[in-house]
Amino acid sequence: MRDRLCSKVGCAREAMSTLTYDYGDQMAALGPLGSAGDPHAHDLCAIHADRLSVPKGWVVVRHETLRA
Repeated sequence: MRDRLCSKVGCAREAMSTLTYDYGDQMAALGPLGSAGDPHAHDLCAIHADRLSVPKGWVVVRHETLRA
């Protein structure tokens, strides 16, 4: 499997998370990197995932993975 890169323009870091949006519910979901590339999702590196901001009134749901 080929490593996926961050979707942010100009970023060449390895993607660590996948971001999806639900415009109707004004919600963004950020979770572990999806198993396959999805044209409706955005893969983000750790830095851009931490800096994520959404429009006023939106909710961010962060799905964290458990670490041993």
